Amino acid sequence: MEILSIIPARGGSKGIKRKNIKPILNKPLVAYSIEASLNSKYITKTIVSSEDDEILEVSKKYGAEILKRPVELAQDETKTAPVMLDVIQNLEKQGYIPDYVVLLQPTCPLRDENYIDNAFDFYFKALKDGYDSCFGAYDIGFTHSKWRVLHNKKLEALYDFRIRPRRQDINEHYKMLAENGAFYVLPCDILKDVKDFIGYNPVAYVTSRIIDIDTEDDFIKVENILKARENV
Repeated sequence: MEILSIIPARGGSKGIKRKNIKPILNKPLVAYSIEASLNSKYITKTIVSSEDDEILEVSKKYGAEILKRPVELAQDETKTAPVMLDVIQNLEKQGYIPDYVVLLQPTCPLRDENYIDNAFDFYFKALKDGYDSCFGAYDIGFTHSKWRVLHNKKLEALYDFRIRPRRQDINEHYKMLAENGAFYVLPCDILKDVKDFIGYNPVAYVTSRIIDIDTEDDFIKVENILKARENV
């Protein structure tokens, strides 16, 4: 069984300059995902996709196979799925067709090989129950009256607040989950069919929250956690 992991790591970053090779404890950010992938007992091939030569050089140094990404797939508005499909298409030209594809975003350095392997164990059991894909998530509790804040700071209700039933009259509370960005897996043929990294019938692998680095504060938090792990 061939399981391909794809680590997309472009050179441009609006929030944090050169984020994917910014060091954490003297190791570039992308290296943590590469090492986790290589140490997984399930993953058989690890590819880093980037348009940036320095990122590709660093990734190769840490043991990943590399693929130079077209510049048009490395723009601010570029989505992840087309990047994954680009990797698949290039590998198919070389005669390699994986059974499963896993997306490992480089911004989740606290996700190690144990997390990956436990997620795969969960996923393979879920396949027997009819699920086709899996993503990492964390539980944000039960609710019936949830709102979300839009980019313009306006609020959007996720329930009919005009009816506003009393809490004790509500028969169903919804369990809310949020993707943690650490793990996505699905069969290669479904990825090509839906052109996305979540399939038709996904299941969530729920754990505690994992930091998905987006700010300088996130870097500091992750570095402190890694330091604490080293001192255990």
